[in-house]
Amino acid sequence: MIPTPGVPVIRNVNWGGLRTLYIKEVRRFFKVQLQTIWAPAVTNLLYLAVFTVAVGARSPVHVGGVEVAFADFLAPGLIVMGMLTNAFANSSFSLLVGKIQGTIVDYLMPPLSTAELLAALVGGAVTRAFCVGGAVWLAMLLWPGVHVVPAHPLAVLWFGLLGALFLSFLGVLTSIWAEKFDHAAAVTNFVVGPLTLLSGTFYSVDRLAPLFQTISHLNPFFYIISGFRYGFLGLSDSPLWVGSIGILALDAAMGLLCYWLLRRGWKLKN
Repeated sequence: MIPTPGVPVIRNVNWGGLRTLYIKEVRRFFKVQLQTIWAPAVTNLLYLAVFTVAVGARSPVHVGGVEVAFADFLAPGLIVMGMLTNAFANSSFSLLVGKIQGTIVDYLMPPLSTAELLAALVGGAVTRAFCVGGAVWLAMLLWPGVHVVPAHPLAVLWFGLLGALFLSFLGVLTSIWAEKFDHAAAVTNFVVGPLTLLSGTFYSVDRLAPLFQTISHLNPFFYIISGFRYGFLGLSDSPLWVGSIGILALDAAMGLLCYWLLRRGWKLKN
């Protein structure tokens, strides 16, 4: 039925458009799921095998004064590390490839508000993060000698969501700023990669010198991984409320920054 002229068809939230763009983002990475979901699971399983064979049998880790098997300590960090890197990879690709291929108009012209556009992009990245996290967790669940049954499932979901949102917003900021794939790769190699690897994924920060402990506590990835690990072990290197409030505040600030830049069309409407 043709709507009456002058009467708005879309009121408040354009749920149809939001759902369509979200499904498009999800289908984009599902079409190559061997690369985007299952390959990270294999990569992180190899990390687990190499590190446990190299040092696991000889070096149990102390978390909060409690001795934990190295494989059990390492596994949650690898799961969330895979989630974070893939959330960033997904959201940093969408707008950037549109700018490079000249199809950015497909994101800007539909009747979607700035908030709806941002929600769809971030929602697709978070979905990929949890798909990768689930694949890595299933792979490690079948690995002998590793215990990855969550002690606190809500903490796993909460810190997984906070971390996925954080990297999704960072990816959107990168795709807005970047003008070519080299720019996005630079952020991956010089920001996301080092911060992830130096966040206590492969070691307990309690073993570091005081200066490096302080530096580690300034790294937001540390709180994400520490809180996520608590969900599996019931032990944490930092107070959970500090990580929750800190990362939630960062997510809110980065979300507002993404919204402002998208609304202005900075580097998108040239």
